[in-house]
Amino acid sequence: MMSVMTLPANLDQLSADELRELVRQQAEVITRNDRELNWRKIKIDKLTHEVAYYKRHYFGIKAERLPLEQGQLFEETLAADMAAITEELAQLSETKPRGQAKRKPLPLELPRTEIHHEPDTTTCACGCQMKRIGEDVAEKLDYTPGTFTVERHIRGKWACSECESLVQAPVPAHVIDKGIPTTGLLAHVLIAKYLDHLPLYRQEGIFGRAGLPIPQSTLAEWVGQMGVTLQPLVDALKTEMLSYPVLHADETPVAMLDPGKGKTHRAYLWSYSIGAFEPIKAVIYDFADSRAGKHAQEFLDTWRGTLVCDDYAGYKALIADGVTEAGCMAHARRKFFELYANNQSQIAEQALLYIQQLYQVEREVAELSPDERQQIRQAQAKPILDEFHDWLTRHRLQVPNGSSTAKAIDYSLKRWTALVHYIGDGQVPIDNNWIENRIRPIATGRKNWLFAGSLRAGKRAAAIMSLIQSAKLNGHDPFLYLKDILSRLPTQPNSRIGELLPHRWLPESAA
Repeated sequence: MMSVMTLPANLDQLSADELRELVRQQAEVITRNDRELNWRKIKIDKLTHEVAYYKRHYFGIKAERLPLEQGQLFEETLAADMAAITEELAQLSETKPRGQAKRKPLPLELPRTEIHHEPDTTTCACGCQMKRIGEDVAEKLDYTPGTFTVERHIRGKWACSECESLVQAPVPAHVIDKGIPTTGLLAHVLIAKYLDHLPLYRQEGIFGRAGLPIPQSTLAEWVGQMGVTLQPLVDALKTEMLSYPVLHADETPVAMLDPGKGKTHRAYLWSYSIGAFEPIKAVIYDFADSRAGKHAQEFLDTWRGTLVCDDYAGYKALIADGVTEAGCMAHARRKFFELYANNQSQIAEQALLYIQQLYQVEREVAELSPDERQQIRQAQAKPILDEFHDWLTRHRLQVPNGSSTAKAIDYSLKRWTALVHYIGDGQVPIDNNWIENRIRPIATGRKNWLFAGSLRAGKRAAAIMSLIQSAKLNGHDPFLYLKDILSRLPTQPNSRIGELLPHRWLPESAA
């Protein structure tokens, strides 16, 4: 919000020094407001450009000759992106969009539950007892798997015949202003799309069998609005994540549609999590249109700690800029396992035995404190690693360059400093399996989504999946979590948004 400075009434009585100070303060306010106005103008121009882009491609869908399923998914992406852009523009201009189409009444045959909202007191300020003179009724659509119901929110109107004042309970705050879906229905749509990986056109069919076929375009608008609404929570989770000294990182390819060519190209979903030994469990996904290392640099920004990652070159710029690299022993093991599985190599078999001993130590120290873990690693794992390194060095001299065995040994030797970093820090795990397990739901899901419809859609999916998977990590039912936070977000102060993060969340009744 832009600030306004009120001028004092006694300007004529101010001294020269006081006037100079007043002018300085006014200049600061003007500069700050100019900066914010410029930021808003740039943001609005960017969003307006996006609207024009989506409209142009929306009306060209048929001309692009996309396959049926791709066309349906692209249409839902367009509708969701347009709704998200409209919501962001409304927030920037601090006004609500005008000209919304009048919705059809909900079917009369759906069962209804009445929820009454009445004033705390019906006694007028003048002392008279007020009379009920009417009511306002708002209907919201709720859904439990297979069944639609309607919530009728009834707000009685109470009037005082003496002083002609009118009292009515305020409209309950809702995550979609004047929208028909309950937070339960919105949470169900998000869970179905981003956890169960059901595209919206399939959800439309499921809802149709339950008695009310909600159009795919309507579902997409809800998804777009929820993406904007939930983004502050993801931002708060990221801020907290970057306060920890150990992080995991990994990335996996995801197809992204290029509607202009009617084809897809390879994009990436980057995954980050707090260290496996930390008491806080959280994962954040970051969608990007490439695998370039700049995306990891932009996400981590000024963070400088220990990053557990594989040997991908995209992380090297971070490591050169002060981030400490911790390697993944599981990746080193994989090289030898493939060699053994394919060729029954005796060298690979012996390497696997060394690594097996290292993991046996890790099983023993898994539940200990960081200091105890480090002490035992130094006493038990370090001698194994020293012997393993000598063994690798000797056998590397005995195998020809370019062979599969040489490549497996070279991987470990070239990354040795990163691979053994964990024995000197009890907070660092031996491998990167913790984050790789967080990526598995994505690998399953992309078989159903086929592709991300746009960069904005990919980022929205990443944000919502971050909250869903973090809720699961903390033992919560993702549906109950989303339903509750969507109910509370409209009235939750920004200063207390951290209370709704998955690792701190308590259901409203418990809170």
